[in-house]
Amino acid sequence: MSAQAPQPSVATSPEGRPAFEPFVPDSSTMPELTFSAVALGTILGIVFGASSLYLFLKVGMTVSASIPVAVLSITIFRVAARALGDRRPMILRNNIVQTAGSAGESIAFGVGAAMPALMLLGYDLEWSRVMLVAVLGGLLGILMMIPLRRAFIVKQHGVLPYPEGTACAKVLIVGEQGGSNARTVFLGFGVGFLYQIAMQAFKLWGTEWHKTITGIKGYSKAVVSLEPAPALLGVGYIIGPRIASVMVGGGILTALLLVPMISYFGESLPGVLPPGQARIADLPAAKITSQYVKYIGAGAVAAGGILSMINALPLIIASIAGSLRSIGGGQDKAQGEIPRTERDIPLWVVLLGTMGIVAAVAASDLIPTDTTGRVVGGAMVVLFGFLFVTVSSRITGVIGSSSNPISGMTIATLLLTCLIFVVLGWVGPQYRLAALSIAGVVCIASSNGGTISQDLKTGYLVGATPWKQQVAILIGALLSAVVMGGTLLGLNAAYTTVTDRTEELPQVKADVSKLTATDVGLDGKTYKVWWVVSPEPGVQPGKYLVDETGQARYLKDPGIGGRLKYSTSGAPLNKFDPPQPRLFATIIDGIMEKNLPWALVILGVVLAIVMQLAGVSALAFAVGVYLPLATTLPIFIGGAIRALVDRARRYSSEEAEMSSGTLMSTGLIAGGSLAGIIVALLVVFEKFGEKLDYSKMVPQELVIRTLHIESPVIAFSVMAAILLLVGLLGRRPVSTTPGHVELAKTGEIGADS
Repeated sequence: MSAQAPQPSVATSPEGRPAFEPFVPDSSTMPELTFSAVALGTILGIVFGASSLYLFLKVGMTVSASIPVAVLSITIFRVAARALGDRRPMILRNNIVQTAGSAGESIAFGVGAAMPALMLLGYDLEWSRVMLVAVLGGLLGILMMIPLRRAFIVKQHGVLPYPEGTACAKVLIVGEQGGSNARTVFLGFGVGFLYQIAMQAFKLWGTEWHKTITGIKGYSKAVVSLEPAPALLGVGYIIGPRIASVMVGGGILTALLLVPMISYFGESLPGVLPPGQARIADLPAAKITSQYVKYIGAGAVAAGGILSMINALPLIIASIAGSLRSIGGGQDKAQGEIPRTERDIPLWVVLLGTMGIVAAVAASDLIPTDTTGRVVGGAMVVLFGFLFVTVSSRITGVIGSSSNPISGMTIATLLLTCLIFVVLGWVGPQYRLAALSIAGVVCIASSNGGTISQDLKTGYLVGATPWKQQVAILIGALLSAVVMGGTLLGLNAAYTTVTDRTEELPQVKADVSKLTATDVGLDGKTYKVWWVVSPEPGVQPGKYLVDETGQARYLKDPGIGGRLKYSTSGAPLNKFDPPQPRLFATIIDGIMEKNLPWALVILGVVLAIVMQLAGVSALAFAVGVYLPLATTLPIFIGGAIRALVDRARRYSSEEAEMSSGTLMSTGLIAGGSLAGIIVALLVVFEKFGEKLDYSKMVPQELVIRTLHIESPVIAFSVMAAILLLVGLLGRRPVSTTPGHVELAKTGEIGADS
């Protein structure tokens, strides 16, 4: 008998293909939508979502949480079943856990990509706006996907593979046989967590290693750097050598070509070359990157996103046409007569929920206009949401969630929204906020739509009940959205710097009569807030607190997108600067304010086009240009380890996705990212964090020599060696067997509880 599961039957579909039979047949029942499954899935989703948000803010990407959540669910439920003597099959409960748990990661991406752009446009991160955008986006993505399930998951089974969803189904089926995979994830989690705590909390070694290339005239500002983080190593292993190599190529271009070239040609300039804030000769490499190269990177990322959309245009057109045809079919049977594995949430609930989203937008201040305009804005949100959830689901079905160009869809939403605003005459500064809010909802909806597509594919393969999956992810998305919004605000506050250093404050005075917002300084006094979004003569962008005369007294530098590299106490601090928020802010400003340094942006656009013509992923390369080499180099090392393991073990692509190295990498990402959130709390409670600082317990000379130069490379090498050994020596992925299918067929499964 074949070792593949699920097995096709001899019946045929209306299209003439063999009819599909899921792992658990429609006639069988077992515990599925239980309180424990939804609760566990939601908790795991929040944990992985929070860690994914931290990871996104660090490197601008997230990794799918479905498989690690499924593995953890299998382990936890198996332990509980043994303790309680419950011998009923767990596969459908485990599927509900991974379904509810997957919402956190997708919402984390949307929240992290869109909301920080508010600060870059000169607005504060308001709790109410962040929560509203997160909740509406999460719910919209699920509602729009419900009527698309039959078109994409059922009717195109065998056409759209949905790689992560298929892999997760195999993990759930294999999970009935043993728990070695779970132990590997836990190993990675422990290594990543302890490593990150030792590095950032106890400061046993430095958080970055760098080496300036010297001895070559005119090439003194070329710097090779490495951030020895477990999450970055895990990301590199999972995305593989190809994308990792493309990304590090972009980082090398920035660090070893663009920065030295700008320095070489600009060193003799007597004055300041805009948009820089000082003479190029006086700028260190990091400042040249932030004041010049970032605009090139933004142009490259924008062009890369648009090129990704153009490449997917045939899929987009087919998605829209297919979804419209599927909705027209309706449901001509009573819900009770529909087979268990074909029951969705009724369409009237979807329509009611959609109307509720429009009403929520109309009743809020998301769009600053009259009621009619807010209703129009709500309709735009739903229209764009349906369009890009359709696109996201179809693209995810072909190339997977990791390569889904959500940023490109968000850019398209921004362009369409700003164009409609201009046509309606909504061109005031306040409409920049509205355009970004609409794009944020659509961004989260698109991301969540792709995720639930993978979940529904998993459910289709294992024989789940669709409406129960949809209810589970609605609950998981709602709670995750609230927590993700709070996590974003907390991380930003933890890494925010308030300083009164003279060199950071402008000597130019603000016009106090035009300022309305207030904030409190370190001295407890209330000051007017002066937001400077674009560079001005003698003033760098930032949020300044000014007195009644207009003189700046404090700079309040945000934790996300901030320019200072130290905390309020003066301790070194690496802030978050993901590329997407700055890109979105740049696009909105460029369209509605006309203040872009277009020459640098166009250079980035040309660079992306050249890479695309050369057959290289323009978007991956552009993200590498935008991110520092310190970030992309450990990702490349992870990808190189993956290449060595896959070649040595001769894994197929399917085996590689379920190998020990991949499972440990997901643990490294989860453990390292979760530890990063704990370290953020130590930044908030600085006195407690200082007590854990090992570097203050030994002579400073020893710390500099052994801990901050040699140790980062040594520690990272040890962790990389552990990952390599686990990949080389770990068990080969086990194929699924038909035993469970036979168990389901014989009816030896307990009643639904």
